[in-house]
Amino acid sequence: MAIYIVRVSTGSFLGVVSWDNISISLLGTEGESLPLKLGNFGKDFNQGVVSKKKSDSDLIPNSLSLQPKSSSLNPDAWFCQELQLISPKNPPLHFPCYQWLEGTESLVLREGADALFLVPNTHPLIFSLSHRHLHVCYKYGAWNGPVIFFPIFIFSVARWSEYFPGLPHCLDAKNLKEKFVFLSNIRKPLELGFLGRLGSNFDVIYLSEYVAEHWQDDEFFASQFLNGLNPVLIQCCHSLPDNFPVTNNMVAPLLGPGTSLQEELEGSLYLVDHSLLSGLSPGLIDGRPQYVAAPMTLLHQKPDGGPLLPIAIQLNQTPGPNNPIFLPSDSEEDWLLAKTWVRNSEFLVHEMVTHLLCTHFISEVFAIATMRQLPMSLGHLGCLELVARGMKILTYRSLCLPHNLADRGVQGLANYHYRDDGLQIWDAVERFVSNIIDIYYPEDRSVSQDSELQAWVQEIFMEGFLGQECSGIPTCLETLQDLVQFLTMIIFNSSAQHAAVNSGQFDFSAWVPNIPTSMRLPPPITKGTADFLGSLGDVSTACHALILFWVVSDQDRDMRLLGTYPEVHFTEEAPKQSIAAFQSRLVQISQDIQERNKGLDLPYTYLDPLHIENSVAI
Repeated sequence: MAIYIVRVSTGSFLGVVSWDNISISLLGTEGESLPLKLGNFGKDFNQGVVSKKKSDSDLIPNSLSLQPKSSSLNPDAWFCQELQLISPKNPPLHFPCYQWLEGTESLVLREGADALFLVPNTHPLIFSLSHRHLHVCYKYGAWNGPVIFFPIFIFSVARWSEYFPGLPHCLDAKNLKEKFVFLSNIRKPLELGFLGRLGSNFDVIYLSEYVAEHWQDDEFFASQFLNGLNPVLIQCCHSLPDNFPVTNNMVAPLLGPGTSLQEELEGSLYLVDHSLLSGLSPGLIDGRPQYVAAPMTLLHQKPDGGPLLPIAIQLNQTPGPNNPIFLPSDSEEDWLLAKTWVRNSEFLVHEMVTHLLCTHFISEVFAIATMRQLPMSLGHLGCLELVARGMKILTYRSLCLPHNLADRGVQGLANYHYRDDGLQIWDAVERFVSNIIDIYYPEDRSVSQDSELQAWVQEIFMEGFLGQECSGIPTCLETLQDLVQFLTMIIFNSSAQHAAVNSGQFDFSAWVPNIPTSMRLPPPITKGTADFLGSLGDVSTACHALILFWVVSDQDRDMRLLGTYPEVHFTEEAPKQSIAAFQSRLVQISQDIQERNKGLDLPYTYLDPLHIENSVAI
């Protein structure tokens, strides 16, 4: 008979104490021990307290079962940080938890050194208890987690998509619609907080002043496709789309002497196509109709690495006499309005697809599947339709940065800091993931035979990507490299990619004409009729958007940076060394970025590890 000391650690933040009765059973290959009550009468497990109990058992434990029983006096929840089993003969066994316990559902914790996956000789009781808890506590149809805050609307993750086809199944279109009402209730307190804090942030003021000074410049307009809010659409253009009939005569003066449009198509021309917006039905703001364009923008960069410049803009997808191609040689008013329509389209695609879908929504899919399987101007319908369109073209390759960049042919673009910094972060994450995977998965077969891992990947494919085989999202993982790439993709998009497309929203939007959130007049159908001020959204709409941009862009004082892990899930020395190496690499990347930024008129900071949170946190 072995005697174990059970050491219980409660979280250190408010609200973690509990009246509930909590019992523990030891689990091993031989079965389950008798339950041991951890607390006493009254409120136990006080904030930040470590308590101890003795347990006698013949088992050699590799898991624990926590069994809460709600008090009839005051049922509540308890946040368990970690449990340890201490015996005189062996090193302590660590059981990381970091979860809330409430109700009566048992929770199975596996020993930290087992990397939280089921070994082949796991007792069936452990598997049964573990999966019953996960599937009861984390349901796609009954998620009542915290409200997620977003500039266009506010939503909470709820049920599968029963009301609008094509959305990830962690979303409920009806629920999203109801959250629109919340906007009117938060505007005034946001205004007060916004006005009180704006003047204290010198960096934001500096960037906003730079934007206000340069927003009309063609070079700054083009640079935002590289290092602005939406640096993922620009692609190399080797042949013009049939519906974008730019001719050599139109652009020859812009290309310079001794060349032609056809010659420049060999590698010096780039395209930004906002075709996702074509045909969307805009909504109303204060009873007034809004308008949406679907522009195509052609850009040129000389082979010597000069500035990227726009050379042609068509505001809608169908060519014809009512859809002219605007050129820098047109009147100043016409060219400025055409660029402003492009900036409005950038805002819409950025917010609904690049930001909301590809970081927030997809991260929700990853998070819910992990919990279950592993230890504005478009109007409501227009927004949902745009997200659904984005889902149709979302691919696994587009979520893997090296493949994304290669497919867009932008390796040779000069001054593309998002690309350069992003590849450094991707490489650091990939090395870190590879080191961790090598510790726990000795060979390819150990990946393919991990039943929980395969169920997790299958659920992500079916529920998050709607079972669309054309997405390229894997339905299973066969090799170590498969697993490394999949995990790197998840970590990168939930941390660095979100930082790249979220953190600069206020910086680039504080000068409203640079990123207008709504347009009140339709796109011009002829040249010489530009009404720039009349086209922009009204002051109220702009102010509302700015308040929200400020909130989502503001860096939290308690943010957890990429590579920091306050919750100690890995208890062995090898993974701890991998984490330390990852942190060291991020420090070096940060130093390199800061040194590079000293020579830039407009520093690019969004992928500096000092500004990247561990996950999508707002």
